[in-house]
Amino acid sequence: MIPDHLRYTNEHEWAFLTEEGNVRFGITHHAQDALGDIVFVTLPDVGAALEVGDSCGEIESTKSVSEIFAPISGEVVARNDAVETSPESINADPYGNGWLVEIAPSNSEQLNALLDAAAYATLTN
Repeated sequence: MIPDHLRYTNEHEWAFLTEEGNVRFGITHHAQDALGDIVFVTLPDVGAALEVGDSCGEIESTKSVSEIFAPISGEVVARNDAVETSPESINADPYGNGWLVEIAPSNSEQLNALLDAAAYATLTN
């Protein structure tokens, strides 16, 4: 289950450009499946400046703790506070209600540098 309209990172995150011109991202189905039951999430504050690859939060599961990395550079403009109170929503709907953060990109071309669905499928096989 790898949606075609998204871009992907080697760290198993997805991203896409919203109608408002922001980049929303979260973790992939593959990542949530590998993590198991997610029990705790920390997200960056709105207004935080991020560079591509910056650690910007953590996801804790019953198996391990994984860092969340910024897929592009920019300023955090929204965060999905619902996943902090109901982290299981990431397992249930990683590409929908389980989204994590929205960034106003400082360079939206960075999104094009991410993997397309076919390349991500190769990475996960």
